[in-house]
Amino acid sequence: MRAGGRLRAGARAVPLTLAAVCLTALLHVVQHRSWGFGAVHALGTVRAEDPLWAALLRTPLSLFVPALDLPVWGALAQILVVFGIAEVCLGRWRTLLIAYLATLAGTLYARIGVALGPDGPFGLPASDARVADTGPSAAVVGLAVYLCWTYRARFTGCLVVGAMVAEVFVKDNLAGKEHLAAIAAVLVLCVRTTVRARPRRGQGPRPGSGVRSGAPPIRS
Repeated sequence: MRAGGRLRAGARAVPLTLAAVCLTALLHVVQHRSWGFGAVHALGTVRAEDPLWAALLRTPLSLFVPALDLPVWGALAQILVVFGIAEVCLGRWRTLLIAYLATLAGTLYARIGVALGPDGPFGLPASDARVADTGPSAAVVGLAVYLCWTYRARFTGCLVVGAMVAEVFVKDNLAGKEHLAAIAAVLVLCVRTTVRARPRRGQGPRPGSGVRSGAPPIRS
């Protein structure tokens, strides 16, 4: 296969990732224009003080709105690498579902944390209710944890979780705690998926497994 053919085949393998990168770059450009800032943040910025229905409507797009205080190349690199690996390994729709689950977990945690108040270990100060909550970081962390669990990359998974825990201790802010909420939600999904995949006690092997329980081997 020629180089051009390989390039086209690679692009077809990760359409979700390429679309996510392009959408994030586009929203970055638009939100830095005077005519586009209001529209982007009306459609894709989530705050804990917002009504729940509005937050839920904005959460899907908020995943692709880069945070204003962080360099956009970091968000683009995270999406390109982690979303790309996830799309190849897990498929397009499962990647999108896990990314949304992780982002939604962070969005809902912010509301719960503000309600708990700053005194508890999982609480947040009231000022965090006005913090603009956007960006792909929660989705990226959730996808990384899910991939590590699925492919038994225990060391890498521990590094990801450890880094997020360390982030909270070093810089105790809304983003760090949302990352932990995303990890918790994805781990619940991982455990549930693993438990459902195990055969129940007393049941034979699943059809198509190639195991003939109690039967002598077939001779050719």
